[in-house]
Amino acid sequence: MAKPWGDRRAVSNSNITISLAQLVREGRHYWASSAGQAHLQAQRACLGPVCERLFGAHSLQLGMAPRLTDMCPIRHALGWSPTRELAEDESCVVCAPDQLPFADECLTLVVVHHLLEVVPEPHRLLQEATRVVADDGRLVLFGWSPLGLEGMNRPWPRRRSELPWRGHWRTPGRLKDWLAFVDFEIERIDYCGFRVPGGVPRNASLETFGRRHNLPLGDTYMIRARRRMHWAQVSRPRLPSPAVGGPLLGHAPRVAAHEPECERMTEVD
Repeated sequence: MAKPWGDRRAVSNSNITISLAQLVREGRHYWASSAGQAHLQAQRACLGPVCERLFGAHSLQLGMAPRLTDMCPIRHALGWSPTRELAEDESCVVCAPDQLPFADECLTLVVVHHLLEVVPEPHRLLQEATRVVADDGRLVLFGWSPLGLEGMNRPWPRRRSELPWRGHWRTPGRLKDWLAFVDFEIERIDYCGFRVPGGVPRNASLETFGRRHNLPLGDTYMIRARRRMHWAQVSRPRLPSPAVGGPLLGHAPRVAAHEPECERMTEVD
């Protein structure tokens, strides 16, 4: 006997949750490694100037790495986890990443940290993340750059099954099209994680040089986006046209005062 649709949907959601939990475990293992910590430090330095200009009540980070939003002046920094067992503290939201339990436009900052590459439905994740960003808030996307040294290591088949090389790496130009679809626009793209082949991004001088010139050769990029503003067209009501031959508004003819009859007769005499 076939199971009802509700049961099949529950099984499907359960499988997605299990796969997300396994993904988060593997991701946390990578970000705890020396290479992950070096990339995280470079990304923290890149995100710092953005956070300094944001003030609000709540921020949210969706990803597998330790929280970067804790350095923002925003009072309440929220994290995310697919299960309660993986929740790191009480400020962790437990849900599917494309089903956030927030009202529309209620968060000052939303950071999606290397999650669009590996989730099954990245379009839905991006749509949900942009839904909760306030009008004056910001969306920050961290992604792996295909043009960086890490991107050059991806062609090896064995690497494609491990993090961080797993999933689909997209260029900022591709994500620009995705953001336009959800009515967001890119303010700036920053690159970070510069290093020499075979090393980790801990070379301070190389990192400073790459970020100063914003070279698209870093291992990761940071996209800062905001909701696109639509300017309202003000239509002024047209005043009714005056009758043909009548006086125009503001240009009425001046009526001269009549001179007394006695003065006119005196002048004639």
